Formats: sequence, structure tokens, C-alpha cells
Amino acid sequence: MNTTYDNKKIILFDGVCNLCNQSVQFVIQRDKKDRFRFASLQSETGQRLLAERGIDRETTDSIVLIEPGVAYYLKSQAAIEIASDLGSGWPILRIFEYILPLSLRDRIYDFVARNRYKWYGKKEQCMIPADPGLKAKFLE
Repeated sequence: MNTTYDNKKIILFDGVCNLCNQSVQFVIQRDKKDRFRFASLQSETGQRLLAERGIDRETTDSIVLIEPGVAYYLKSQAAIEIASDLGSGWPILRIFEYILPLSLRDRIYDFVARNRYKWYGKKEQCMIPADPGLKAKFLE
């Protein structure tokens, strides 16, 4: 991996999902401390990062947060960890760790994930940022 990204948290996302792309834009706008970098799950970089961590590339089709090193989070836990780094009031979402068990949070997450294309639509190809500053946040 490019060493300039070694100390960044990496968000892997479904690059053709409109909801996922909107979520990435949401994070970018609130990432005031420049903590995150992004790659689509469909990209070579995304596939390599999954493989390096032993994450099943065939069954993983939703958000993955990779911390520097080999630690990673999936699904609802990834969303909570990301929100915790956004500042303002977003870290309050961590409360869901204490009031809802992981299995229930992930069932809710999976329900939304199963319906995301139907509810939000799907792109033919992954988002390609045109702005050089924004493009630098993407690993591919």
C-alpha cells in the first residue's frame, strides 16, 4: 500500500450503490481531521485489502472499516466506528453498542443492505472523483 495512507483509516464501500456513495460523501464532508481514505469493494485495491485480512471477498458486499495495521470492522460496527471519528454529535451513535446487541444491529444493517439498490438505486460504474483534492482521498 502507498505509505502516505498507512496512518489513515480506510473505508471500503460498494462503489455502485447510490446509498454507499452518498454515505462516502457524507463522511468526506465531516472528516475535518482527514482521518479517512476510501476504496470501492469492486476495485483491485479493495479486493487486495480484503484478501490481506482474510475477509471473504465473495460474501462481503457492504462497508468495511480498516484501521491502520490489520484491525477491521464490518457492517454496523464499521458504521459506528466511522461515526465516532466524525466529531460534532456523531460519536453519540456509539450508544447503540450498549443498547443493541451486535447481532440485532447487524440484522438491521443487513435489511437495509439487502434493499439498498431498490430504495436508492445503483450506478453502472464506481464513482470517479474529478476534483484533485477529493481524488487524493481514494486509493484507486
